[in-house]
Amino acid sequence: MTSILYGLARAFAIFAAIPLCFSGIALAADDKPQASASTSKTQREILADWGLQFNATYIAEVFGNVSGGMRRGSIYTGRLDLGVDADLEKIVGWTGAKFHANMFQIHGQGLSRDYIGNLMLVSGVEALPSTRLYELWIEQSLFDGKLAVKVGQQPSDIEFIDSKYDDIFTNSALGWPGITGINLLAGGPSPPLAVPGVRIKTQVSDNITAYAAIFDGDAAPPDSVVDPQIANPHGILFRVNDPAWMIGQLKYGFQLGENNLPGTITGGAWKHLGEFYDQRYATGGLALADPASTGVPRNLRGNQGIFGVYEQMLARASPGSDKGVGFFVRTSISPSDRNLISFYLDGGFQFTGFSEARPNDKIGVAMTYARISDAARAADRDVQAFTGTPYPVRDFEAVFEMTYLAEVQPNWTVQPVFQYVFHPGGGVVDPNDPSQTRRIKDAAVFGLRSTFNY
Repeated sequence: MTSILYGLARAFAIFAAIPLCFSGIALAADDKPQASASTSKTQREILADWGLQFNATYIAEVFGNVSGGMRRGSIYTGRLDLGVDADLEKIVGWTGAKFHANMFQIHGQGLSRDYIGNLMLVSGVEALPSTRLYELWIEQSLFDGKLAVKVGQQPSDIEFIDSKYDDIFTNSALGWPGITGINLLAGGPSPPLAVPGVRIKTQVSDNITAYAAIFDGDAAPPDSVVDPQIANPHGILFRVNDPAWMIGQLKYGFQLGENNLPGTITGGAWKHLGEFYDQRYATGGLALADPASTGVPRNLRGNQGIFGVYEQMLARASPGSDKGVGFFVRTSISPSDRNLISFYLDGGFQFTGFSEARPNDKIGVAMTYARISDAARAADRDVQAFTGTPYPVRDFEAVFEMTYLAEVQPNWTVQPVFQYVFHPGGGVVDPNDPSQTRRIKDAAVFGLRSTFNY
């Protein structure tokens, strides 16, 4: 694995330098007379013919907490995503192979971290400021595309536990589900931290697709006491020796009714081989809240979860259109004793193609619910018993989101967002309350996201 990643890193460095070479070629070509304007090609088209495509996306966000949370205020967050895709068959004759790499430049402040204190972040872009490598992988397609194997540093949120109808939403849990993002070490392979792994995708039949993957189980050193984003600041640790995280799923596609409305049902499970902290008990067997305990959580070996996803187009905007009303719901459960979240549910609607004048605009409405595990709730009751105070017992965190995505130009969208966060942190104690008896209040958030693509 290490040698493969080293080779991929060298390939990325080579591909990153290619535009400089081709810019000279393109300039030289511009000096030559063209047969006609219709036959001239841009530098981008020349590169595409040669098997190379460079991409740039910039997401700019302004979010404000207008009530509740830890304090009121507003922030600006930005993320520049630079990527390259290479068709290795065109470039070096490697049949069925493609290469991808991209990097993030993240800047700005986090509203959830500094103003609200919620578990499911207001924005999936929110992260500590950094410039980091994100993806770096090669995918090999075999048997006329029925089998695809991807090797290298990659995320899991694009293909696993995913729905095509959740892409409009900004809340982080409506991308990578809140339960995995909260329970897994370093949040699992999802923005802003991908990890080395191998993913296999196979078309079992016309309607069934199977996915299986094994990833390194932690994007940062497991004994680190700092934030994983600080422990792996530039995304180049390429950790391959940690206990593995494995995930698999089956996706069944179908069509309903006379209008052949497409839908899918996905079911799967994951298993982590690492160690996780007990939510209630310390080493030695006493409750963590007991003054006589060590105060160090007991280590429990392994973790797991099962999940399901259902998505369905409910109506078409017009006959034969791929736009209309789409619905999705996702759910997952994990063991209570070693996880903060034991049950998760989200779902929502996406509306597209509702206006002939604005055919690419979208409207989204969604809700998430993350239940605090029984073990974590019992730990809070232990605090009540040992301190004799009305210490809050956590119960759940939920988020309602409503958003409208407007296409200003084909490569530019503007998106106003409203979110309401119920029980931030699951109903955790407000850090500004000296009595340690008051929860963080529900928060109302307004924001605006602008996305530029090249």
